[in-house]
Amino acid sequence: MQLAPVDWAIIIAVMAVAVGVGAAVAHRAGKDASQFFLSGRSLSGVWLGISIVATTFAADTPGLVTEFVREDGVAGNWRWWAFLLTGMLTVFLYARLWRRSGVTTDLEFYELRYSGAPAAALRAFRAIYLGVVFNVIVMAIVSLAAIKIGQIMLGFSPLAVLLWGGAATLLFSTTGGFRAVVLTDCLLFVVAMGGAIAAAYFALAHPDVGGLANLLTHDRVASKINLVPAWDWSDASARETLLMVFIIPLAVQWWSVWYPGAEPGGGGYLAQRMLAAKNENHAMGAVMLFNAAHYALRPWPWILVALASLVVYPTVADLGMAFPDVAEDKLGNDLAYPAMLTFAPAGWQGLIVASLLAAYMSTISTHLNWGSSYVVNDFYLRFIEPDASDRTLVRIGRASTAVMLVLASVLALWLNTAVQGFNILLQVGAGTGLIFILRWYWWRINAIAEIVAMVVSFAVAVYFQVWPDSMSDSLQLCAGVAITTLAWMLTTCLAPESPETLENFCRLIRPAGPGWAKVYRDAEAAGRPISGPAPGESLSLGILRMVLGSISVYAALFAVGYGLFGNTLYCVILTSVCFVAAVLLVATYRRLPVGSTPT
Repeated sequence: MQLAPVDWAIIIAVMAVAVGVGAAVAHRAGKDASQFFLSGRSLSGVWLGISIVATTFAADTPGLVTEFVREDGVAGNWRWWAFLLTGMLTVFLYARLWRRSGVTTDLEFYELRYSGAPAAALRAFRAIYLGVVFNVIVMAIVSLAAIKIGQIMLGFSPLAVLLWGGAATLLFSTTGGFRAVVLTDCLLFVVAMGGAIAAAYFALAHPDVGGLANLLTHDRVASKINLVPAWDWSDASARETLLMVFIIPLAVQWWSVWYPGAEPGGGGYLAQRMLAAKNENHAMGAVMLFNAAHYALRPWPWILVALASLVVYPTVADLGMAFPDVAEDKLGNDLAYPAMLTFAPAGWQGLIVASLLAAYMSTISTHLNWGSSYVVNDFYLRFIEPDASDRTLVRIGRASTAVMLVLASVLALWLNTAVQGFNILLQVGAGTGLIFILRWYWWRINAIAEIVAMVVSFAVAVYFQVWPDSMSDSLQLCAGVAITTLAWMLTTCLAPESPETLENFCRLIRPAGPGWAKVYRDAEAAGRPISGPAPGESLSLGILRMVLGSISVYAALFAVGYGLFGNTLYCVILTSVCFVAAVLLVATYRRLPVGSTPT
């Protein structure tokens, strides 16, 4: 496909602005590690919330959603829609606690919550495991999508895509640090969302599609628009689909799996945003804004493009014939999304390509900054050179950023499809989620349990990848969750954390719920009473708010869907449910008095 000069002008302009932002804030970011990784803890919840949305607006996400829809219909998206429950749990139970902790990275939390050599070992291991290994896998999946987009839209080779896209991202993320990442995220999100809406418009305008009304009644599409899978237990294929895309995500996956952007209990770049907020209220507001926009507003343009692709390119073979230059090992249903973008007119193609480039740059820049923060703060500074100067730390951060991008690019050349990467991430994190939820609310969780959880979940994931058997993906996930959870639960009674560490954690965080009652009692008996949870932070109230928040966002998500599908009655009912749940949520929330929120 040949882009017009105006298209290239738009693409180059977007890249130039992103690099320019990095250059503009480079001096401020280079002052010290706090500025480079957290922007001095001075950012607004609105900016941070938009930044998280932009980060999860990855180049691979439209392709992943397209693959879900083409294989299992709109209902296939429950595989990631279920993570809204995790997100709402973070909003109402963990956002304030993360900001209150005052740590620089979520890995620093380990030596706040745990003690001794196991805590230090856990921090060092996860700095490399998450900051480098896991992070590289995520960036490779995003880069795979960029390769496919570049091959179809630009005619670039995989190496050329990685070279040009990576160079631009590396330039602004290494010079401007976290502030540049957040500022460019907000700009790139506007571009990315505009491009997604434009892509949906031109997909529906394709002559073979003939508009939204015709699309929804087309033979290949009518059976794909249900928002919930069919409950048909008599058919083995339908039963497996129901289990894999609906029951297991809602019953098991959301609380048991560690997945980037939907970490149980918060964590990763989500924690980085909460820690960079002005105060606890801004931290909570950032995560709430992210979840509302991520689930309720953003998916539908992608879904419409995916449905339209079923009319234009019914099978993967049709995609292969239409784009013979795409390598055979890169052919998959996720390729249908960039394929549909080729029908946009000149000028609009440039905006759409720029939007996908913006999504790529936003996600990669976040993962580079977040991963390098682990390498610098939790590995180099903690274990290699504790007295390192801020200038040295910034230099190490920039060098590690470049190394991780190279490793991710190499791995991207090996991966094939978006769902392949999605399943690998789910399996690697299977069974670890519950421990990240409970460690804030139960004193029994210890460093050994977390180490066991990581080792066992990774070993199970490797087993299923290297020695695949007849088990389906859903059963493999459940097996991984069961084995890992049982393994770490057995270690909770071994090597309990020191009373001093538990007491200090309670004194700083003031966690609610019965899981810390023993620590509060012991401290009071020793004449060192600990102030209880802050007003309005009871565990039961937090769970109630999580339920109401989830109902409100899910209702908004489906109201938009039914509105697009022409079901006015359901749209009105769900809009009313959304409003009522939001009102009830506000009614349960008592804002802390001014000045009572720690900063």
